[in-house]
Amino acid sequence: MGHYNFDELPRRRGTSCEKWDTYPEDVLPMWVADSDFHSPPEISSALLDRVRLGVFGYSCDEPRRFEKAAVLWMRKRFSWEVDPSGVEFTPSVCTALAMAIQAYSRPGDKVLFQTPIYPPFRGLVQANKRLPLASPLLWKDGNYRIDFEDLESKLADPAVTLFLLCNPHNPTGRAFTREELLRMGELCLKHGVLIFSDEIHCDYVFARHGHIPFPSLGPEFARISAMAINPSKTFNIADLRTAAVLLPHEDMRAPYRRTLRGCSLGRSSLGLLAFCLAYERGDAYADEVRLYVEGNIDYALSHIEARIPEIGAYKPEATYLLWLDCRKFGLEQDGLFSFFLDKAKLALSSGDIFGEEGKGFMRLNLACPRSLVEEALGRLERAVRER
Repeated sequence: MGHYNFDELPRRRGTSCEKWDTYPEDVLPMWVADSDFHSPPEISSALLDRVRLGVFGYSCDEPRRFEKAAVLWMRKRFSWEVDPSGVEFTPSVCTALAMAIQAYSRPGDKVLFQTPIYPPFRGLVQANKRLPLASPLLWKDGNYRIDFEDLESKLADPAVTLFLLCNPHNPTGRAFTREELLRMGELCLKHGVLIFSDEIHCDYVFARHGHIPFPSLGPEFARISAMAINPSKTFNIADLRTAAVLLPHEDMRAPYRRTLRGCSLGRSSLGLLAFCLAYERGDAYADEVRLYVEGNIDYALSHIEARIPEIGAYKPEATYLLWLDCRKFGLEQDGLFSFFLDKAKLALSSGDIFGEEGKGFMRLNLACPRSLVEEALGRLERAVRER
């Protein structure tokens, strides 16, 4: 028996919650990538104590507590020692991505990423007047694989200056192996391309797979890379807007810090407190929530295989997201989204927002009590049977 009750559904509807308040009440929302779990009570209790002070003026961090907390998590969870002087604050991983684009490329440069991909990768590249360039992952032997021939051909383009890596990968659920990461890094070294790695799902990597922070691969790779982390996915604290960028090498720090100086990003005492407590004391919660979500995934896959064979699904190596192959339905993407929303009364993320390669797919968020998973699959099964 674990310490935390993940079967209990918190009250979310009517709380200015994007996930639950976007759709009508008869729709079950399983789209936005936050969880329907209570955050650890250790964090909630400390936040309540802080709020009871009744003063919310400008705050400062305890001496390097934020930086030390990020370093501690990397050491405990991934056996990687990071210098606290290479840790920087950012409100979110998306903010970190935007600043990396500004710091490591110039307007008109091409920025590479692997599709299908979390939509802000493309959107932030375009918003910062760079040119998005996709290297599609290949579906092979029941999972996605890197097309290294295509990747190298695009890295060899002299206009490509930055590679945005997503590891673990959203939406496919890949946890790239050491061999894959090394090969990607070697190609970037060969062609003079810098790497910024979004590792926000690093705590949701399942059995037989392990997460490897990209800059930890070796000093030559730390010299050309930086990465972002955020306890928001693991501990359900996204609203507190506190993430970290890890910059192990001075070559990557200088341009990033120049960009930071132009942004004047203020820190929140509540966000800092939650971030630090998550990484200082959150090991048991992180372990238990990962196991619970993996159970949800196994349950969903078993149900889909036995009862909804019209949908293709596979076990992700990481994340709490299930990437559903609905191409057998023969529907255009708008029709597919409408089928889930209007017939099954389920709000999922439409595959086409992840790029051309996502057409025919839907993304299902399984970070929720098992009862919601059962309800969602029951709704989907009935809708498919009636179709």
